[in-house]
Amino acid sequence: MPVRLADVVAALDALYPPSLAADWDAVGLVVGDPDAVVRRVLFAIDPVAQVVTEAAERSADLLVTHHPLYLRGTTSVAATNPKGRVVHRLLGARCGLFVAHTNADAASPGVSDALADAIGLVDLEPLQPVPMQPLDKLVVYVPTDRAELLLDVLSAAGAGAIGDYDRCAWTATGEGTFRPLPGASPTVGEVGAVVRVAETRLEVVLPRRLRRPVVRAMRAAHPYEEPAFDLLELADAPGPEGTGRVGRLPEPVTLEELTRVVAAALPATPVGVRSSGDPLRVVERIAVCGGAGDDLLVEAARAGADAYVTGDLRHHPSLEAPEGLALVDAGHWATEWPWLADAAARLADATTVDTAVSTLVTDPWTTHARSTTP
Repeated sequence: MPVRLADVVAALDALYPPSLAADWDAVGLVVGDPDAVVRRVLFAIDPVAQVVTEAAERSADLLVTHHPLYLRGTTSVAATNPKGRVVHRLLGARCGLFVAHTNADAASPGVSDALADAIGLVDLEPLQPVPMQPLDKLVVYVPTDRAELLLDVLSAAGAGAIGDYDRCAWTATGEGTFRPLPGASPTVGEVGAVVRVAETRLEVVLPRRLRRPVVRAMRAAHPYEEPAFDLLELADAPGPEGTGRVGRLPEPVTLEELTRVVAAALPATPVGVRSSGDPLRVVERIAVCGGAGDDLLVEAARAGADAYVTGDLRHHPSLEAPEGLALVDAGHWATEWPWLADAAARLADATTVDTAVSTLVTDPWTTHARSTTP
């Protein structure tokens, strides 16, 4: 059965939710007709001319890249500049373009998971986790014989969902007491008389965005004229998604050995792999971030990492890195490249399209010479 581009986009969005992208980013479908048929998909890091040529030669119907083509927007796609020429080559080859950038960085699994797997890390967790959706807790007191009905109503309104479970609640029974004042219309008891009722304390969590409809549903279903309830904002909890990963090596190694492990695990580039710190220092807990990661040096140290593997480490942030944190710079392109094979395999599992990974090295540096000056 033919697969439409819209179906492939939906599968990619499920793997790398656009909601995880940074607010400055430009992700999603850039070129292509959602109704076009997709048979072959090529994955690459950069949407540059030579990669588009490869996509055309492979008869790819869609090119998926990690880096955006237009990050800052444009008012023209004329073939008078490199980006415009890429668009025209894609159109000429009848090939679409889809970008998964910071959303693929933050997804679980994502770019840094692939980098961590490549160098053999285990027990991974996010280095800079994305908070889970904001939650409230509703605590309401209801006559015990109406507690189950009220829980059903709250569940239908979206409360009480935790992971793959719904209608989740905590209950405890006790005695509620009140005295209706003049003007009240009590469901139980009479005006001026003290009332004691067997009640259930019912606790449920709910997404904060559903606060109003859930409270509205609770008020409508509660038998009391004035239900007693508390609505509490819960603290943000870290989720499984986020930028970077931190884990451990199965066996401790020296920094010099770790540098060699990283170099052997990643594709070769002229710049190679360099490290900062005592080469003989033993390291075990390792933080990683595919791409440019020197903005997470502090997070790596706070996570208890002995060493941090990333790319594009700049001079001053590296000099001022937290004490005790060894650094391994393996380059921007190389540290992101392992994700391509993982993403291609996941899309192939989710759809019936054929997937392939570009082996073109689009690292901008092409030559390396070691200085011999004393």
